[in-house]
Amino acid sequence: MAHTEHPTTKGQAWFCTTGLPSDIIIEVEDMTFHLHKFPLMSKSRKLHEMITEQETNASSSKIQKSAERDNDCDGDEEIEEEEDNEEDQQYCISFPDFPGGSETFETAAKFCYGVKIELSALNVAPLRCAGEYLEMTEEYSEDNLISKTERFLSQTVLKSIKDSIRTLNSCKNILPLAETLGIVQRCIDAVAVRASAADPSLFGWPVNDHGPGNGVEASTRRKGANRGGGMDSWFEELGHLSLPLFKRLISAMKSRDLSSEVIESCLMYYAKKYIPGISRSSRKTSSSSIPSETEQRELLETVITNLPTEISSRTSTTTRILFGLLRTANILNASEAARAALERKIGSQLEHATLDDLLIPSYSYLNETLYDVACVERILGYFLTGLEERSTARIQGEEENISVRSTALMLVGKLIDGYLSEIASDNNLLPEKFCELAVALPDQARLFDDGLYRAVDVYLKAHPWISEAEREQICGVMDCQKLTLEACTHAAQNERLPLRAVVQVLFFEQLQLRQAIAGTLMVADVNPEEIPRLSIMDVREEEGEGGEQEERTGVVGTGRAQEGSNTWRKTVRENQVLRLDMDSMRTRVQELERECSSMKKVIQKIDKVGKHGSREGGGGWRKKLGCKFKTQVCDSHEPTVVEAKKGRGQRHQHQQ
Repeated sequence: MAHTEHPTTKGQAWFCTTGLPSDIIIEVEDMTFHLHKFPLMSKSRKLHEMITEQETNASSSKIQKSAERDNDCDGDEEIEEEEDNEEDQQYCISFPDFPGGSETFETAAKFCYGVKIELSALNVAPLRCAGEYLEMTEEYSEDNLISKTERFLSQTVLKSIKDSIRTLNSCKNILPLAETLGIVQRCIDAVAVRASAADPSLFGWPVNDHGPGNGVEASTRRKGANRGGGMDSWFEELGHLSLPLFKRLISAMKSRDLSSEVIESCLMYYAKKYIPGISRSSRKTSSSSIPSETEQRELLETVITNLPTEISSRTSTTTRILFGLLRTANILNASEAARAALERKIGSQLEHATLDDLLIPSYSYLNETLYDVACVERILGYFLTGLEERSTARIQGEEENISVRSTALMLVGKLIDGYLSEIASDNNLLPEKFCELAVALPDQARLFDDGLYRAVDVYLKAHPWISEAEREQICGVMDCQKLTLEACTHAAQNERLPLRAVVQVLFFEQLQLRQAIAGTLMVADVNPEEIPRLSIMDVREEEGEGGEQEERTGVVGTGRAQEGSNTWRKTVRENQVLRLDMDSMRTRVQELERECSSMKKVIQKIDKVGKHGSREGGGGWRKKLGCKFKTQVCDSHEPTVVEAKKGRGQRHQHQQ
């Protein structure tokens, strides 16, 4: 019978042409199916009962009408017409809440007619629910729809993460019945189990800003994923889940102690798909339909709540996305608890952030500054607290811990100095806020204070109206002893600095010059004859040994003597150059001493005049001092500042 059936669709009606007229009409949603009752009754107990009931009702009605005709004395022609109408009568059944809708019923109807149906991860759950709804059990008919779908579900779908997520996603429109049949929970458990057994290194690529398909690394991961059972695209399937199902899946993953990297990657990918603006490189969501603001807020808080507390191995990428989540949380006005949890998570890996990450715009009307300085200050506090807790918790490996702690502090110190330089030009930034953030870091965070000096200079330039006390407060955040010579020279010519700060800079610059001269003298005082003498002594000590070793020692000793002689000549030449440098530096020190003595006298005069309420401008005292420095630009980010100092230190050690 199956080979003679040709189902067709006409408008909103579906016909199965078998050469026989249809005797039953089934309405599902807005579709009308014109079918035959015997194929349907052979597979579905529910349809059999409903059709039998209608036939019984029709028979009762027919008997009642026959009795009425017997009482009436009408003509034979009217009786024949009624019998013809009864023969043409069609039964009608309506399923307004059929699971899966008209498309699923169409597939189930084809199965009843014996047409071979193709099961997939997308239609197996609706068909399983349809079989349950129509009572197409194995007891009623052999090899029925329920057993067929159950076999495909357990043997094919649940053995693949990708197919399990697809089937789980198909359950969103049939949730009451799919939940009762256990399809949803079985799919969630299958995904959690398969993901826990997979390689965590395959889960990193979906978080990248440039997407999963770019570059050699992505293709390599994709090949490895294909060998691992099709792991390369199940993240994309995960993004199609509704938020309630996604919550349940993440909860199941966390309950099985799944790798934090896997959970974090799932959360990041899902958030990037539905929330715009998380990644600055891609302002559009990958989803075709953008959720409402309320849905985005709920989704964002779900992601933040489920973020693992462990630090990810992909810290730079993760930190960038976390800052994107924080900006979005401020825009969507997420809960305080969610924002605090996110700031704490960012603080645990702040050393991997960039200056661009820290520039979080201020979205509150209460904040007058361009950037959210208070938020960065809180994140820095979380970083310092976490760093202290980690260093306290680790008893063993103390030296290694101190090294890691120092490196993280130095990175964050440079980052905060750059952030201060960036926000210092904001006219609404109060001196108190600037100082609080500048002094929040410990002294170990900065090897040199050149970056902090640059921020101070920018702030004083952008705020020329602040009082003298506030200027001194701003300059008090930097340590003049930690300024390089280049920074000291620039600060000595900086008219924006208060007089007290300039005096400190000149004083410590003089100390640095004296230390440099002292180091030069120590190098110059080294006796050049000691080097070859030491080599000869080594040769004499080794003369006591006999045999082949004595010959080798003599050759080595001769080579050392020649090397010592060359070193001595080189040292003499370098000493001559150093003496010339020393003469110029002595002249420089004498000039500084004269200027300092004259400045002390001027300071005393200014203090006396200041008591009467008058004060000279920044250029007046400079003219009295007669400073003759050339203006230099100080940039601590240039490697020459540190490298020059390191070069001087290495040369000093070599001469000694």
